[in-house]
Amino acid sequence: MADQRLWCYQEIATHIDVQPDTVRSYRKHGLLPPPDHVDHGRPLWYADTIHAWHAARPRNRFRRQDRSA
Repeated sequence: MADQRLWCYQEIATHIDVQPDTVRSYRKHGLLPPPDHVDHGRPLWYADTIHAWHAARPRNRFRRQDRSA
């Protein structure tokens, strides 16, 4: 079943574990997909759009790898 909930910057940030300003920066730099809907100037994305984008985005190569394994 498709997840058609609309997410704003805050929900996206929570999902990918970053600050909302980081998500805004992603959009500003063209790293976030275009919004699925705009409500009174507020960009919104379907949860499915963000799930697909997040699954396809390259991982940060500078993050420290988990050394507990």
